[in-house]
Amino acid sequence: MVEVVHRVPLHDAEHALKWQGERAPDIVTNINSRRAFALYVDQNFTVSSNGEILKMALLGTEIEGGNVLIFQEAPSPGIGSELQIYSQILTNIWQRQENRVNLGTGTRVDTLIFRAGDSKKAAVLR
Repeated sequence: MVEVVHRVPLHDAEHALKWQGERAPDIVTNINSRRAFALYVDQNFTVSSNGEILKMALLGTEIEGGNVLIFQEAPSPGIGSELQIYSQILTNIWQRQENRVNLGTGTRVDTLIFRAGDSKKAAVLR
C-alpha cells in the first residue's frame, strides 16, 4: 500500500474552509468541518502511476497538537514505479504557499516542493 499523511496547521485548515464559504469552521470539535477539510485535501492532492490516478481511500483524521492529520492509502503500483504527484493544498488561498511532499522510508527520503500553479512532479516509489 501507498500511505499518505497530510499535516496541516489547524488555523490554516479552518481558514481554507472559511475561504470556501463555511461560516464557523471548527475542525477540533465539529466532525463536519473535519470531513469538509479532508475532502478539500483529497481534491487538491493526487498520485498517479502509468497515467492512472491512484484511488486514495480516506482512512481518517486526527488532531495532533495544533495540526490536523489526514490519512489516506491506495494500492501500491510496486517498488520502482514512477509516480506523478500533484499537491496544490492551500495554494489557491495563499500564492506563496509551499507544500513539501516526502517520499520514502527510513533515511531514504526524497522531497518534492510544490508552489502555486505547479503541475505534477515525478518521483520513484522506493
